[in-house]
Amino acid sequence: MSEDVTDEEKTALTPETGFNLCGIDYFEPRGRRLYLIEHYERYQDALKAKKERENPGEYLILYKGDT
Repeated sequence: MSEDVTDEEKTALTPETGFNLCGIDYFEPRGRRLYLIEHYERYQDALKAKKERENPGEYLILYKGDT
């Protein structure tokens, strides 16, 4: 996946705290593929939201903040 998403995208969507649930749109050009779905303070909430997404073909990532 490292060649699919740029470091700048990853940095921009990595929160300072909590967790960002992000999706990847492979039809967008490199540099614009990651998009924010929602921010969560607790890992359990982010994981639950990830599991409850209705589109089974959607590729999802959780980015974790430092604290």
